Amino acid sequence: MRRLIVTADDFGASPEVNQAVEQAHRGGILTAASLMVAGEAAADAVERARRLPALGVGLHVVLVEGCPVLPPERLPALVDTTGAFRTDMARAGLTIFASPAARRQLRAEIEAQFAAFAATGLPLDHVNAHKHFHLHPTIAATILAVGRRYGMKAVRAPVEPAAPLRAIDGTRTGPRIETAWARLVRRRMRRAGMIVPDQVFGLAWSGAMTATRVRGLLDRLPNGLTELYTHPATSAYPGSAPAYDYPGELAALTDALAQAAIARNSIALGRFTDFT
Repeated sequence: MRRLIVTADDFGASPEVNQAVEQAHRGGILTAASLMVAGEAAADAVERARRLPALGVGLHVVLVEGCPVLPPERLPALVDTTGAFRTDMARAGLTIFASPAARRQLRAEIEAQFAAFAATGLPLDHVNAHKHFHLHPTIAATILAVGRRYGMKAVRAPVEPAAPLRAIDGTRTGPRIETAWARLVRRRMRRAGMIVPDQVFGLAWSGAMTATRVRGLLDRLPNGLTELYTHPATSAYPGSAPAYDYPGELAALTDALAQAAIARNSIALGRFTDFT
């Protein structure tokens, strides 16, 4: 059986993202969204989610390139002079690995983000991390330890098969070190009883998930549970990635031919919750 979850990341980052999530869910194939609880438009995202009971909302843990929930002075090892999380993931990851103080701050912030999500009253559909920073073993372990107490049942591990990408438009990814870490996270989370997709699409085409590519994936979807994650928005917004085609991804999610492909290929479409 082919089962599919279609997710939008960065829910709550801006009104433009939130508008796109609602449009793609109401009129397209989007089934889930990952909430940045400290995002500038998080309150608006929560309000929209309450009007969309079939949308699976999860926690998008932000530990890099974003703002913390806790006061920055409580996180000196994790933030820069502006009070935002550092942007250098390699340096931040090394600090977390080497410093007991950084690990204590990390746990406190992750706890605060789970608590902030719980305070919304929304059911927790899934958990992932901005920039896939949960591939860091310390971060993965902390999310698992804290998340279980908040009812976490599903996690993303970004293991992306290369064959469908080549078949669709010749994209070649080559060996990636993050794939090895993702496989370790997948194994670890499954041993802990978490639901983890068998494969994830969205890495190679991040910010460029066109309608043609979505249709191609739907016609070549592997067996098992697949997550397709996207970054839709009605337009670019402050802090958005300059190379990302946000409206193009929204168009891909609302494409009538994509909806027809799901029906034609007998794909079971749902939230993480629907497959737990």
